[in-house]
Amino acid sequence: MDMIAAGTIEQGRGAAIYRYDALDKQFLADRVAEFRDQVARRIAGRLSEDEFKPLRLMNGLYLQLHAYMLRVAIPYGVLSSAQLRQLAAISETFDRGYGHFTTRQNIQFNWIKLEEAPDILAALAEVDLHALQTSGNCIRNTTTDEFAGAAADEIVDPRVYAELIRQWSTRHPEFSFLPRKFKIAVTGAETDRAAIQVHDIGLQATRGPDGAVGFAVYVGGGLGRTPVIATRIREFLPEPELLGYLEAILRVYNAQGRRDNMYKARIKILLRDMGAAAFTRLVEAEYAAIDRAAYRIDSALVADIAAHFADPPFQTFSDAGLIAADAALAAARRADRGFDRFVARNTHPHRVAGFVSLVVSLKPVGGIPGDATAAQMRAVAALAEAHSFSEIRVTHAQNLVLPHLRIDALRAVYDALVAAKLASGNVGLITDMIACPGLDYCSLANSRSIPMAQAIAERFGDLDAQDEIGTLHVNISGCINACGHHHVGHIGLLGVDKHGVETYQVTLGGSASNDAAVGEILGRAFAADEVVDAVEAIVRVYLAQRRDRDESFKAFVMRAGLEPFRASLYQAA
Repeated sequence: MDMIAAGTIEQGRGAAIYRYDALDKQFLADRVAEFRDQVARRIAGRLSEDEFKPLRLMNGLYLQLHAYMLRVAIPYGVLSSAQLRQLAAISETFDRGYGHFTTRQNIQFNWIKLEEAPDILAALAEVDLHALQTSGNCIRNTTTDEFAGAAADEIVDPRVYAELIRQWSTRHPEFSFLPRKFKIAVTGAETDRAAIQVHDIGLQATRGPDGAVGFAVYVGGGLGRTPVIATRIREFLPEPELLGYLEAILRVYNAQGRRDNMYKARIKILLRDMGAAAFTRLVEAEYAAIDRAAYRIDSALVADIAAHFADPPFQTFSDAGLIAADAALAAARRADRGFDRFVARNTHPHRVAGFVSLVVSLKPVGGIPGDATAAQMRAVAALAEAHSFSEIRVTHAQNLVLPHLRIDALRAVYDALVAAKLASGNVGLITDMIACPGLDYCSLANSRSIPMAQAIAERFGDLDAQDEIGTLHVNISGCINACGHHHVGHIGLLGVDKHGVETYQVTLGGSASNDAAVGEILGRAFAADEVVDAVEAIVRVYLAQRRDRDESFKAFVMRAGLEPFRASLYQAA
């Protein structure tokens, strides 16, 4: 096991954050020194860009349209208040005072000077953060449910298994140069909140007939040029066999995956071309040949890691106290429509009575989806420290979460978020969009995703109108690489270059949850200045023809098909 994977987990005030030991810290110090030398040689001209590129990518440094971008790893989306404060400081010292939270539960800084990149890595290491495996053809940051360890419907805490995968995969010598990048997601509940079916490997926790923990194993999902919903190759994989089985899957992919064409190098193409049955037979044969004893997860190891994720010191309510707190919250909601909407849309049931998990929306009307200023990061860090055991989560929908919040603190937290301009009560609504950075930053993009997201949000900015529409996911990608997950949006928008004109292809009916589906292409693409009107027309059709408010947008599309939308949008053509 590599040194960086051997750290422990910080338990101060309940925050479940891994903490490096002396060996880990020395490893990162050596890594920073090595990269500092590489940067100096690049600046001096002793390394060409072709020589430097693989070195910088190993340290999470990309060359974007206007500047370098640094992607920081946030393992399974969990941050401490101290770490978030350090990210805020980095954004002010080395960037332009903000950071961009991504669908991989990481954060990106978009305006990095090459000569300062080693100093940023050193600052990250001070709080046990790094940028390893945020780029390159390796196993990327394992993602999971943002409500892990708190959700009322949870079967097991998926952070335990995400941490196991982190330790197994970090700088794994056999899988550091895969055919292409590789992504794993874990969900610990029956409701998939981690989009496991659009990952290279997706794991859904379940229990066997005897109550033992195991996983349904999905393989071969992914978006990009060829969107594919994963195939379930194992109904039930016992917990002790998890790492060995993952090893077998990766070995088959590493040996069989194409390396002659980067567009056909993902495991989803291998599985498609080989066929699910043949692929599964290879995996099972590889797994049978593995030294299972060497990979078997001992129950004591699981218990040891789980102990690091032990409950924080919840101050629970008495029966009478809970009744009083509920009554006070209900009264506060009746007195303030904005607060009522915020509680209704942004809280998630907690497994401890009297607590909720609170989603902090990074999607204010007119804002940039996923962006947070340094001041906002510090505000969330302070709220987490005061009310949520110094713990913050990053969601794959580009929001933040305070996972453990007493209901009698909701009003104070809301008021503080109002002051920080982070109190949008729009989680899951049409303005809570996923969007990639697009042509404002990315050299691969064909369109400017950010202004499009802002324009749609402004058109639908009235919260009463959003509430009338109900849950509706709009996802925007600036190019076919699908960093905005447009394929699995209820409404997906893909920026395409049509004879030098910025246009958008529209898909409808996608989903990243249990009913995972790739949206269907509606018809001809729309010019950029037509898109907002087109989205509004789509919403009008849905509102006019749905059976009732309980019929979701996706259910309506499945029932009615695309023709009602085409009739509205293309009737003049």
